Amino acid sequence: MSAAVESPAADEAALQDGFVRELIKQIRAQDTHGTWDGKSDATLLEPFILTAEQRRALPIMGDPDPDTLWRLDLFHNAVGLAIERATGIMVSPMTKMSHEGFGRTVLTAGRLVVVNRHLRDVHRFGYPSLAKLAEAGSKLVAEGVSMINAHRDVATWGA
Repeated sequence: MSAAVESPAADEAALQDGFVRELIKQIRAQDTHGTWDGKSDATLLEPFILTAEQRRALPIMGDPDPDTLWRLDLFHNAVGLAIERATGIMVSPMTKMSHEGFGRTVLTAGRLVVVNRHLRDVHRFGYPSLAKLAEAGSKLVAEGVSMINAHRDVATWGA
């Protein structure tokens, strides 16, 4: 897959986004054999980009493949770690998914649900551009940080 290019400046700005930097760290941490050492950050993010043409080529109903589920996990792990960096409180993602690609992901801090996301059509998981990927991840991070700041006593319960 090749990344959709909005503009070089937009792509460069997206690559510097805090959430995207965390996602890149997550991807590189999975590379135990050095396969991705020579690859650029934009190249590593290409599987997260799904243009309108690529989306139309996929069936409306379908089972998510292991690579797609892996990318979904990396995405939510990056959201959790970005929230953790911003608040200092550990956040854990949990995903429950049917084999048909429908389910839910929640990110919790202590006894507090900081992000609750319903998932559908997971086999079509992706964003039209790097900027949209950064925007979606940053929105979830902001939601989680806001929830922790509003209910810090619940988020730290038992810690």
